[in-house]
Amino acid sequence: MKYVDHAPEAVLAAAKDMLRRGLVEGTAGNISARQEDGTIVITPSSVDYAEMQLDDLVVMDLRGKALSAKEGRSPSSEKLLHLACYEAFDDIGSVIHSHPVHATMFAVTHQDIPACIDEFSIFVGGEVRCTKYAASGTPEVGAQAVEALAGRGAALIANHGMVTVGPTPAAALHITALVERSAEIVWGARSLGDVKPLPDEVNSGFASIYSYLRQNPL
Repeated sequence: MKYVDHAPEAVLAAAKDMLRRGLVEGTAGNISARQEDGTIVITPSSVDYAEMQLDDLVVMDLRGKALSAKEGRSPSSEKLLHLACYEAFDDIGSVIHSHPVHATMFAVTHQDIPACIDEFSIFVGGEVRCTKYAASGTPEVGAQAVEALAGRGAALIANHGMVTVGPTPAAALHITALVERSAEIVWGARSLGDVKPLPDEVNSGFASIYSYLRQNPL
């Protein structure tokens, strides 16, 4: 089971960096990390990242029950998405749900983001798949995300945003930013002509590198 050392500090740092990079606005999105004892540290519901402090974070068990929370704080409304990812993938230590503009453009049109950039496939594993639609906060969102995340570091949540997984919050945030940058490139490139995906054999080779890095993070 992958876990994150100093998980609360790592979650808070990634949350503030996510806001700084413009990958979310206000209180949107959420970040979590798995601790050594199996509990999950997650950002709270309806707290602005700019004002968030360590004691605002919530610790919950794998059923979503809050074990430690400041008065007035509760786990993110998307906690079921995070818990589904941890249950499905024991090799991840962090989950990030975000709403970056260009990636969400693909999500609202139910389009995958094609693997057409080397770095993209190396760190993400291949095209980023879009899930089928499910209402926010429901178990179906998590189930759909897990299916789309098979062999990948990111997936699009239909009509909503993106979810990424990684060994640490910093690593998952790197994937988030990389997918958003790639989505912007693909969106812009389509105005020039057809986007050419990586050859299948090349993408397969890069996907193998992703699989290795996922098991042996730098």
